[in-house]
Amino acid sequence: MKETVVSANSFDARSTLQVGDESYEIFRLDKVEGSARLPYSLKVLLENLLRTEDGANITADHIRALGGWDSQAQPSQEIQFTPARVIMQDFTGVPCVVDLATMREAVKELGGDPAKINPLAPAELVIDHSVIADKFGTNDAFKQNVDLEYGRNKERYQFLRWGQTAFDEFKVVPPGTGIVHQVNIEHLARVVMIRDGKAYPDTLVGTDSHTTMVNGLGVLGWGVGGIEAEAAMLGQPVSMLIPRVVGFKLTGELQPGTTATDLVLTITEMLRKHGVVGKFVEFYGEGVAATSLANRATIGNMSPEFGSTAAIFPIDDETINYMRLTGRSEQQLALVEAYAKEQGLWLDPAAEPDFSEKLELDLATVVPSIAGPKRPQDRIVLAEAAQQFAKDVLNYVEVPAAPQSGTAASPVDEASDESFPASDAPAYGSQENGAGAPQHADGTGAAVPSNPVTVTAPDGTSYELDHGAVTVAAITSCTNTSNPYVMVAAALVAKKAAEKGLTRKPWVKTTLAPGSKVVTDYFEKAGLTPYLDKVGFNLVGYGCTTCIGNSGPLPEEVSKAVNDHDLAVTSVLSGNRNFEGRINPDVKMNYLASPPLVVAYAIAGSMKVDITKDALGTDQDGNPVFLKDIWPSEAEVNDVVANAIGEDMFAKSYADVFAGDAQWQALPIPTGNTFEWDAESTYVRKPPYFEGMTMETTPVSDISGARVLAKLGDSVTTDHISPAGAIKADTPAGQYLTEHGVERRDFNSYGSRRGNHEVMIRGTFANIRLRNQIAPGTEGGYTRDFTQDGGPVSFIYDASQNYQAAGIPLVVLAGKEYGSGSSRDWAAKGTALLGVKAVIAESYERIHRSNLIGMGVLPLQFPEGQSASSLGLTGEETFSISGVTELNDGTTPRTVKVTTDTGVEFDAVVRIDTPGEADYYRNGGIMQYVLRSLIRK
Repeated sequence: MKETVVSANSFDARSTLQVGDESYEIFRLDKVEGSARLPYSLKVLLENLLRTEDGANITADHIRALGGWDSQAQPSQEIQFTPARVIMQDFTGVPCVVDLATMREAVKELGGDPAKINPLAPAELVIDHSVIADKFGTNDAFKQNVDLEYGRNKERYQFLRWGQTAFDEFKVVPPGTGIVHQVNIEHLARVVMIRDGKAYPDTLVGTDSHTTMVNGLGVLGWGVGGIEAEAAMLGQPVSMLIPRVVGFKLTGELQPGTTATDLVLTITEMLRKHGVVGKFVEFYGEGVAATSLANRATIGNMSPEFGSTAAIFPIDDETINYMRLTGRSEQQLALVEAYAKEQGLWLDPAAEPDFSEKLELDLATVVPSIAGPKRPQDRIVLAEAAQQFAKDVLNYVEVPAAPQSGTAASPVDEASDESFPASDAPAYGSQENGAGAPQHADGTGAAVPSNPVTVTAPDGTSYELDHGAVTVAAITSCTNTSNPYVMVAAALVAKKAAEKGLTRKPWVKTTLAPGSKVVTDYFEKAGLTPYLDKVGFNLVGYGCTTCIGNSGPLPEEVSKAVNDHDLAVTSVLSGNRNFEGRINPDVKMNYLASPPLVVAYAIAGSMKVDITKDALGTDQDGNPVFLKDIWPSEAEVNDVVANAIGEDMFAKSYADVFAGDAQWQALPIPTGNTFEWDAESTYVRKPPYFEGMTMETTPVSDISGARVLAKLGDSVTTDHISPAGAIKADTPAGQYLTEHGVERRDFNSYGSRRGNHEVMIRGTFANIRLRNQIAPGTEGGYTRDFTQDGGPVSFIYDASQNYQAAGIPLVVLAGKEYGSGSSRDWAAKGTALLGVKAVIAESYERIHRSNLIGMGVLPLQFPEGQSASSLGLTGEETFSISGVTELNDGTTPRTVKVTTDTGVEFDAVVRIDTPGEADYYRNGGIMQYVLRSLIRK
């Protein structure tokens, strides 16, 4: 089913564009006064409004407001953006399809036509988040991991196969194919869409924050919560404020020896420091032309790490060349070029569009870098990495107290480090208790804790494991595996190392998980695969592995040594996220690095090694081998890229990408347009969102007698809130699965069970690094249950059930940047299903704030300069919130009154930022709003 939008065409912008033998209807931007000076990204939004102008939600005034955009004003004008398509990965996509299936039943129960619940825009889902790197270091690791993946996820995959047949405009890329964002840039992205005879910019929203990778192709899109994505699929525009646009000027060229990863970590640090949350970032200048499409995509991918909504590059010859390489048709290439030039969307390197703010970077100043140990923006110059590790590790181990007298500085004083602010401690649990141990110097004067442990491997050999040991080295994530230059560089490092007799250290778990099959094709063609295998980087799967916590277990003897002796071991990965508790439960410190540096650190085996100076190992003759000895030249990398990668590889890989292999096609699926729910399923269950729903809305009410479920510090991410990673047996989720007959070995991950709300509720706020200040001394999903005498410490889920049974509403108190991190719908869904009616934070991340509203949870903000601590709130109070009912009158109050039984009183800012969000909240959530709207059509 397609939706045809007939524009009101108030600006007489409808026109035609002839490209070869084809003619397309377009909406000309030059018909709107002021359009020529707009940044590229706002021109794309302007075209969107021209084409979808309906006189009601999208009016001529909206179009004029965008044409007359004041670059220096704070965002205030709401517009309705209608994305051309929606893209999903399976962790976040499965609940989307579950919700669509549930909505079909709800429509039927309310007397409507279930077929109305159908994507109105193309929706594509790539199964990439379910493969776990259980097996590694062997030639059959890939096959073993895929077999395990199908065994664990059969129910989910059957459900998605059903969805592919039941819903129009919904396609699934099966497992073992690639990572969603890499598949997007290599195949799915159109750059210019063709639909119903119209040509217009390809735009999208995605259920993953790294959807912005496609910005590198000139495609405007960003990550949203699954609930927003569902609404977009069903024809609902995304409500947004016209953003500020930060112009980022690139000049010069990267120097030999630096990589796209070094560049993106530098940009991440700069933009985090500048502050771009809620803004678009747009790259311009002569340096853009010198930036390869692969590097642009890597930069776009990291937009969530900057905090920006999007990070976009205009279309130019480099875009066209990449589209040709990746197998797009000549007619499509001709259309993209003609359309971009006709509409003023083609890059002019000398142009200076009207930007809100500007930054500049000379590419020649970029130096080799890594980032860590827990945030992507904490860039470390590679030459200083060992020295910085010596400081940072002191936050993760307990060291003996310094002498009271003498001239030596206390190790703790030396460890003061801006990359680990004190305000993070409540959220992250910064001071890990470790083994008090002797220390030794690392040659730089910094004291490095040491607690060497002898480990015996299964083959009888033994080695010494200590703080700083690299236990995971992973070439992973679309961020870098989409970039052939860094991937080839990694393979050449492996080749040169293998030729000198070097390999990974025995305690390092090494994995290769590229984002598409093209990567392994060009490795094969270049003859590099055997060398990667020799140093331990055997293929483990095509999908998100280590980057999202699917690193699999460490070898048993390594895990035991780490946990028995509380070692602060590390991971090095070519990913985009390194938050605490994310990569592997045994690993405390995580570093982002380019693929070739991942290989180098696997060989070195420790973050204590200064790989810019120290030997990585010795060759067959006992001679030391340094990084410079195995680092490939730019010419070597370029030569392999030029000779090993061709259009035929992309054509072959994507020829029948939605069909899947025999294993996928053999999955039995139900038929019919409503799903046959299995009452025994522990993977896919019908959620309760529409139970008791009527066509009429229930008036919103004030909140009284509420208790605090969690009191949290700064920088609590959706990784802390949303269930993720392995399910432990002694948790509420583990207990639920055990009660339902699931063996512990089959628990799988939270991500794989996102289609079962019962599991997900039990894992919300249960991250092992979360510190709830109501329950001091605990770490993980604990709170105090004030329905019981004395308020004993309890699992958050158990307390929530008691509160809800007693009819007591709940609130969450939080600090700054609440909800930063991946755009996870379950962070909001879980919050709502736990009975939380409001969150009061110092500030919010954009997506999570929006998702809370989408689930009927009220986001409030402490008055400027105030916090839970400054107001003396302990979390033991009873809260009342009045003034919410003003929303029933069709207006949104600027503030509401918050009072407690202890006499604290303040005016909280209501963070419902647009009229559209207010409509969602009045309806109890975005899904209820959409459902009512579709039935009324």
